[in-house]
Amino acid sequence: MPIYDPQHDEAVQTESKQKLKKPPLYKVLLHNDNYTTMEFVVYVLMDVFNHSEVSAIRIMLQVHNQGVGVAGVYTYEIAETKTAKVARLAQEYEYPLLCTMEEE
Repeated sequence: MPIYDPQHDEAVQTESKQKLKKPPLYKVLLHNDNYTTMEFVVYVLMDVFNHSEVSAIRIMLQVHNQGVGVAGVYTYEIAETKTAKVARLAQEYEYPLLCTMEEE
């Protein structure tokens, strides 16, 4: 059993109360064009962004009527990954669907 020696006792430093700020969020936007079908946009919203069918249709109509719609809001890395996945899907299905991201 160790013997307590106050001469070699070390001070314990308390944790600093450093506040971490939340990372900035980015909106992932889908842009309207005259060639991409509404069905494909709904498919992308459901597959990539995990929206329900009702939510995907609502966003697709916003894209169609207003020219742009928010597919989701994410941290930078996730938004970048989802944007790249949409670009790959659009290229695979030969649609010119444009997906961008901007800071919220």
